[in-house]
Formats: sequence, C-alpha cells, structure tokens
Amino acid sequence: MKVKMILPALTEAKSPFFRPIKYSLFPPLGLAALAAYLPGHWEVELVDEHVEILDWNDEPDLVVIQVYITNAYRAYEIADHYRARGAYVCLGGLHVTSMPDEAAQHADSIFIGPGEDTWPQFLADWQTWYPKPIYRSYHRTLDGAPFPRRDLIKRHLYLVPNSIVVSRGCPHRCDFCYKEAFFQGGKSFYTQTVDKSLAEIESLPGKHLYFLDDHLFGNPHFAADLFDGMRGMNRLWQAAGTVKAVLMPNILEKAAAAGLRSLFIGFETLDNNNLLEQKKFHNINGSSITNPYEMAIQRLHALGVMVNASFVFGMDHDDETVFERTVEWAIRQGIETATFHILTPYPGTALHQRLTDQDRIASQNWNLYDTRHVVFRPARMSAETLEAGYWQAYHDFYRWGSIFRSAGAHADWSNRLRHLAYAGGWKKFEPVWDWVIRLQRVGNFRPLLEGLLDKPRQAAAHSQEKIPSSPLSLPAQTQHLRKSR
Repeated sequence: MKVKMILPALTEAKSPFFRPIKYSLFPPLGLAALAAYLPGHWEVELVDEHVEILDWNDEPDLVVIQVYITNAYRAYEIADHYRARGAYVCLGGLHVTSMPDEAAQHADSIFIGPGEDTWPQFLADWQTWYPKPIYRSYHRTLDGAPFPRRDLIKRHLYLVPNSIVVSRGCPHRCDFCYKEAFFQGGKSFYTQTVDKSLAEIESLPGKHLYFLDDHLFGNPHFAADLFDGMRGMNRLWQAAGTVKAVLMPNILEKAAAAGLRSLFIGFETLDNNNLLEQKKFHNINGSSITNPYEMAIQRLHALGVMVNASFVFGMDHDDETVFERTVEWAIRQGIETATFHILTPYPGTALHQRLTDQDRIASQNWNLYDTRHVVFRPARMSAETLEAGYWQAYHDFYRWGSIFRSAGAHADWSNRLRHLAYAGGWKKFEPVWDWVIRLQRVGNFRPLLEGLLDKPRQAAAHSQEKIPSSPLSLPAQTQHLRKSR
C-alpha cells in the first residue's frame, strides 16, 4: 500500500519572488503524527511543498492533504489531480473543519476537527472497503497516541526540525481565533501526560526545541511538572504563552530554568475595549492595559527570555493612529521581534459570524485571508488605510534605527547584542535566507540559532538584576483576574 501525505504550499511561499525563512522553520508535524497510525509495512511519503517540489506523476493508493485557509485552492487542485488518477483522497485541517461542504467536493473523505479519534477509525473502515465520506471528532484524548513518524521528516530542510506538540487547543475563547471552530463538539483543550511528553523530548536529537502548542502554559499544573522534568536536560526551547501565564508566580521561573529562551505572546492590542470586544479577557488586569504588559516583558527579560510579540490591527476601536502608537510602544519595551496582523475573520469564528451579521465581509477569496490583506470593512478607517498601516508598522519596527533603539532598552550589553543579532538576522537578511532555502542548506544555520539562544542563560546566570515579582501573588489582583474569567 502506497500512501502520500502532502502539506500544500501557502500562496506566498510558493511564489518564486518571496521565500522568507518562516516557511522553512517547521516540518508538517500533524501529518507525521497521522503517519504513526499507519501499518508499518505500508510505503509512506511525506511531502512539504514549502521546502520541496511535489511530484505529480506517481500513483499512490491513498493521498492525505492538510488544508489551511490560504493553501485551500492549491490543496483542492492537488486533490482533484490525484482523484482523477484513481487515488483515494482525504482532506483535513482547519479549513476543512470550517468549510466542510466546500472541501467535500474535492475529497473522498473529509475530517472534521482533530484526528486522534477519527483517523484510526477511517483506517479500519478503509481496509474493510467501507470508508465514510465524513468523520467528525468527538472523543478528545492523547492517551495512547503514538509519537509522530519523525523518520519521514527531511530534517536538513528545516531550521527547527525539533518541533513538538504536547497539548491540543487552548483554554481561552477569543472571538478571532479558529480554535473554537476546530474543536467544536468536544474538549477544546487537553494535554499529554507529563511522562509521555518528557519521553518524547528525550527522543529528539540535538539541543533546540520549539513547542508549537497554542498555549504551553494553559494548564499550570501540567506546565510546572513538565518544566521540572525538563530541568537538567540541557535544552534550549521556544514556545507560546499569554500575559496571564507570564504573570503567574513561579511558572515562568521554572520554564526559564528548564531552558525557555523565547516566548511568543499575543498582546494583540493596547486598547482594553478591543480586548473586551474580542473576549481576550486574560490580557486584562486592572484599568491600565500597558502595566501588566510591561511587567510581563520585564519579567521575561530579567530571566533572559526574548519576546516575540503579536499585534492585530483593524479591531473596531482602532483608528489610523494605532500603527504608530503600537510600534513606538513595542520599541520602548525592548521587544526583540514582532509579528503584525490585519484582523482576519476566519470562517467558523465568532468574529466571522459577527461581521457577517453586520454585512461587513468584503471578500471570500481565501488567498486573501493571510492577515496581510483587508477582507472586511473596518469601523474607523478605510481598508486602504488599514493595509497601508500594516505594512508601515513592519517597516518602522524593523528599521535599523528602531532595532538599535529597542536593543538599547536592555540593561546589559550581552542582551543588547543578542537583540541586534536576532532581530536583524530575522528580518534584515531575507535575500540571504532566500538563497539558503533554495540551496536546501537551512539546517546548517541551526548552530547559529542555538548560539543566540544560549547567550541569555549565560548572561542571566551572572546578572544581579532583580526579577519583577508576579502581581498575581497579590490578593487584590488575583481576585480581579478571577472576576474577569
């Protein structure tokens, strides 16, 4: 039996003119996880179009395609091609779950929600010649799930081949996030056991890890036990968390001691009204939004952890001044890297439903749903102003003058130099990365990444700078957070 598993290229990544390093960061771990359920004697190929060319001329028996919103049209093209050649085609992923009727036109079977329960069921049905057209996930657990088939991953093509996921979903329910739609019908946040997570970490070669969990700190007890178990493994790792998680007492300290060196945080907006409207309540702590934000950044930097901040433009309380205000604030805080986004109403989200009810959706072209194009009518500025402001924000934040000024916010020269190297290497050398990617040598730069991440641990170990205490250890703030949940 021959199985082909495909991650189609996002529209931008397929372009011959633009191949930024972010598309060669991580292998398709979700497909590798599904491959682990296949019988050992089956022939399996894993193809990631972001880093390799898809061979159209083969004849697999089973084709499995992962579909995101911006690769949907490419995914359907590939699916139609292989169905015409007689293959049985399965489609799953975020976009399939949001738009099942659309996806079903291009597949023999579609999968709604996560696949830990439905994929084994499909394989049993398919081998007995009675597969169903639709499989819906209801039973959510990672108990008994095998480790991903990492032998199928072409490690040399990725800067971060050691990506890992030890949980699914997130405990929060932000209106603009796809999570609620994807996990509808069952639990929307659950974890592996700590022992299994540690065993998977131990199985990975090298030193660097990247946790791709939506919110690694989402279960504080799990996170604390995981970080305690990782201490002494000599790992360097990156992950995603929230402002609330950073402000929790002791958790961040455990993470840093276990090797945390960079954290992605969704600040999203500096306006409390926007947070309330999008139901991102866990970012709200008191009357001033910037105080907990700034304290979170201070705690991270004091522990030698870099900040990758996420901001979203175009919420209903944003006007044309939001871009400059946000960028200036981020520079003053010494934030190392930032990702900016245009608010995008993904199908299936509460945001999409609200804007649909208000007749504000302007486009259903999925290629434009990449958080860089405006697909709805903003409330307080024109679509043209929003899109232009988004690009200007990137330009202003990553100018050399801004990078130097932001690096100067750090107390010591070691972290200033690391800031310059990390931010500059990420955004100022994209033409170099383009050639490295085309030559399939991106893996050769992994030691450089590890060296940059290792610097703060050495600096922090000798730093006398006081780590800001967590405000959540104070009863008043704790009570406020309980009320805002």
